[in-house]
Amino acid sequence: MFSLLRTNVQVNLPKLRAMIWTILLIVQGILILFILVSKRSRSEKEPPLDKGVIPWLGHALEFGRDAAKFLTRMKVKHGDIFTVRVAGRYVTVLLDPSSYDAVIEDSVSLDFTRYAQVLMDRIFSLRLPHHNPAVEKAMMKQHFEGESLSCLSSTMHCHLQSLLLQAQRPCHNQTDWNTDGLFSFCYSLLFRAGYLTHFEGEQKSNRTDSIDVYAEYRKFDNLLTKMARTTLKPEEKRTAQSVRVRLWELLAPAGLGEGSGSSTWLKCYRHLLQEEGADEETQRRALLLQLWATQGNVGPAAFWLLGFLLTNPEAMRAVKKEFRKISEQDSAQCPLLDRLQHTPVFDSALEETLRLSAAPFITREVVQAKTLHMADGQEYKLRSGDRVCLFPFISPQMDPEIHQEPQRFKYDRFLNQEGSVKKDFFKGGRRLKYYTMPWGAGTNGCVGKRFAISSIRQFVYLVLSHLELELCDPEAQMPEVNTSRYGFGMLQPEGDLAIRYKPRRSR
Repeated sequence: MFSLLRTNVQVNLPKLRAMIWTILLIVQGILILFILVSKRSRSEKEPPLDKGVIPWLGHALEFGRDAAKFLTRMKVKHGDIFTVRVAGRYVTVLLDPSSYDAVIEDSVSLDFTRYAQVLMDRIFSLRLPHHNPAVEKAMMKQHFEGESLSCLSSTMHCHLQSLLLQAQRPCHNQTDWNTDGLFSFCYSLLFRAGYLTHFEGEQKSNRTDSIDVYAEYRKFDNLLTKMARTTLKPEEKRTAQSVRVRLWELLAPAGLGEGSGSSTWLKCYRHLLQEEGADEETQRRALLLQLWATQGNVGPAAFWLLGFLLTNPEAMRAVKKEFRKISEQDSAQCPLLDRLQHTPVFDSALEETLRLSAAPFITREVVQAKTLHMADGQEYKLRSGDRVCLFPFISPQMDPEIHQEPQRFKYDRFLNQEGSVKKDFFKGGRRLKYYTMPWGAGTNGCVGKRFAISSIRQFVYLVLSHLELELCDPEAQMPEVNTSRYGFGMLQPEGDLAIRYKPRRSR
């Protein structure tokens, strides 16, 4: 036995030495990589450089934990432009809204699609190598403007009415209250109405399908930021993949039906993908991308708006008064959806809500070295291979020089004294083009902006007109935000706001 053991040891020694050398080479390679990455220093006319103390990782942990807090700290330390190291990448952050056009309007040195493709792969397991965003956007505009927009809005209105009626049915009579969380209430109803409008059209209204899709989507949505940052734990990875597969199955029939309907845009989208060489599986994955793009932000936006109204009685009274005037107008003279286009008080309250809760990153890849010309006359060199990031949530939206008391909800912030829309905001004596940017800007601005606003307006009007809605706790305050959601569109709450509701008594 002992001789056999000695033989085995002798046989395995060369393998052991080879393994040790392999490990040493790997460790050496990692150390060399760390040294090379950490070696970068600020060159002349480049933005201030802040690499952090952790090699390669840099500020990634703090950035991912609470981007608004971290970037505000960097702004205080370095000013309106600086470069930080984040997980091996160097990101130049620009926080001067007067200089944003220098990034937004440059499609030669700065590229939007590369980072978008990275996120598509990480979040949706989707690769579209022959995709043309400009062609897709032109196609989308045809279906989200003009008569097509009116058709979508009308269909959305019908689905919202139907779903709200169903939400009231648990009440046995008008004196009974339903209880729910406001976030759950808003997200569920708007998501399902939007899904039925966009993905099933006028011909089919399968409520069971919409409930199933919403349930699976919420699991997906809860993991979205971790998927984007590749920080999923093993169990979360399995969950994310199984949820993606389930959603691909549920969405598979969308855009394939015959006849007319509101999902016409989806048929055109599928046709565009086919022309670009996308197979059936790739099309299904792309449909999940569109589900997120069309439904991921509207529900959370409505939550914040109704939450702010419920916790600010003066604002609620002003919006209800405006809606009451609309409901009292002669429907024969002007249909409801047309009357709902003229709501300056509501529009200001929504704009203020988005100022406080819309927090997307606007990101570009530097594909060739560029000199960035700032509005104050300063010039900064950007390196090829870096990224540029705008974060309008910090500036202009939460900048106290632009918006007095930026942390407070002021429903009339975007109204002049006589009630007209206020568009004049200033910083450093300069009138701003961008004083709030919830929808992005330039060629990558949100195509569905008008439909999203219409959907939120319809939803809030129907809720306030047909339901008695109040806080379970009259002293309740708005919940804190989930800080990990900074950079991914609308913020979401950490927790919920308990509400109760019942059908409004008819007068």
